[in-house]
Amino acid sequence: MMEINLEKILAQVLMTLVSIKDKVNHLCLDLEAWEIILFTIGTLLICQWGHSALFDHDKSIKSRLANGFFYYVKRLPVIRTVVRNKMDDVLHEVSAEKLFQLKPGMTYMQRLPEKGKNEIEILRDVNEYLSLDVVDWKKGNVSGTVYGGSEELTDIITKVYHKFAWSNPLHADVFPALRKMEAEVVKISCNLFHGDPEKSCGCVTSGGTESIMLACKTYRDWAYEKGISKPELICPISAHAAFEKAAHCFRMKLIHIPVDAVTRKADIHAMKRAITKNTCMLMGSTPQFPHGVLDPIVEIAELGKKYGIPVHVDACLGGFLLPFMKDAGYEIPPCDFAVSGVTSISADTHKYGYAPKGSSVVLYSSKKWRHYQYFVSPDWQGGIYATPMFAGSRSGAIVAACWASLVHFGREGYVNNTRNIIYTARYIEDGLKTIPGIFIFGKPEMSVVAVGSLDFDIFRLSSGLVQRGWNLNSLQFPPSIHLCCTMPHTRPGVADRFITDVRECVSAIMENPTAKTTGAGAMYGMAQSLPDRSIVNEISTAFIDALYDTGKEKAEVNGLH
Repeated sequence: MMEINLEKILAQVLMTLVSIKDKVNHLCLDLEAWEIILFTIGTLLICQWGHSALFDHDKSIKSRLANGFFYYVKRLPVIRTVVRNKMDDVLHEVSAEKLFQLKPGMTYMQRLPEKGKNEIEILRDVNEYLSLDVVDWKKGNVSGTVYGGSEELTDIITKVYHKFAWSNPLHADVFPALRKMEAEVVKISCNLFHGDPEKSCGCVTSGGTESIMLACKTYRDWAYEKGISKPELICPISAHAAFEKAAHCFRMKLIHIPVDAVTRKADIHAMKRAITKNTCMLMGSTPQFPHGVLDPIVEIAELGKKYGIPVHVDACLGGFLLPFMKDAGYEIPPCDFAVSGVTSISADTHKYGYAPKGSSVVLYSSKKWRHYQYFVSPDWQGGIYATPMFAGSRSGAIVAACWASLVHFGREGYVNNTRNIIYTARYIEDGLKTIPGIFIFGKPEMSVVAVGSLDFDIFRLSSGLVQRGWNLNSLQFPPSIHLCCTMPHTRPGVADRFITDVRECVSAIMENPTAKTTGAGAMYGMAQSLPDRSIVNEISTAFIDALYDTGKEKAEVNGLH
């Protein structure tokens, strides 16, 4: 019976195919051969163009449609005038005159002095410049930014910097001592993150962004070797913006996945669904910057092993707290090379490693990965040019100072600092939980405590704390602010002062919780609510322009002036 049914089915299929063939032939009766050929080629080209327009792009279809819509709407005469007038007001608020005011009588140097200045004159000018600094980070008033800053450490690294001020890691034959220091920084870091003593490796970089971008470049080149022409990397929406920057620079497609609304951790099921044949990298943060929680690295690594995809752990923020958490009395899940499937880690020595700004490490589980990071130009007329990272010449003094910071503290010193910082963060978290009107995002597991509110605009709290001398990080999607605890926050009285100031600010806000935010908080809230993200880009561009403005330049609105 089964054979008879199959025969009938096959016969029906054949009859259908014959019918389709006859209809197609009938439609083509009046067409010449050249017309059929051109029609076929044209159809293929249109299909190829359509597929490319829809799928072969580093931006989502939704994002591109929105950008296109606003691009043309803003060019309508009436809309154009309104937007230009509004943007003029906004750009005035992000100008150097508004944001970076000089002291009365102080001006910008516009050209080189005719005669050079001596040491006394230079130091006098430097002290005058330093008088512009109004936020006192030494009192613990700043979120993150300065992670150590003790007088003893400053004295040590200054002396070491002095000895290596003119050194350059590019010339290892000229500076063998520096080469040894850099190799030791990498090996010490690999050891801290449970790397294989024989296989793990890495490089010292200029900061977390370079470390992240190098890892992305590594996996892109690995993907190319495997025949993946359009590599994709999958990141939680909470991942550092440096991954977006890397995707933009290296023509990779960035796939953002959501985080759990309560825990703020990466959604593993969403990550699994996002994996395709083009995926060349999975990543998780330890912790993620916005809310200070650890992504589930064990589960992400399991996905990586299952599908043969490299897994990067971004520990730029908490990297030099993580290895010491257990000894400091705080248990956390494994999240380094001890987890099978983790192939690379980025960690900033210039954060909780307490090295001077401009140093970080990118580490790999084996040398095969690091080789994809290198650049070699074998045919340059100046000789064979080979560099392990983006920069050619680098500051050897920064590397030497990083080495000095690591060996100055030793394991015992880092454990003690970690214990003090995490205790302070937990103490602040517990204190903030007692304040009606605000809540804590997720469960902070490291040094970051993020605050939100369902009763008022949280940026009002940020503005109030600014008036009391605090400088916190403003976050978006969802709106929130956070404090990143560092060594200055562990000083006596700082945590209690912060909790008290938050309590008093919230109490004042709750007297009129629906009032509008003013100042910088209003600007940030407005930027978050704008559906046309290109306007946010223009505001950000104006802000960056203001960093270099000496009062002579005029801000422009792209495409509007």
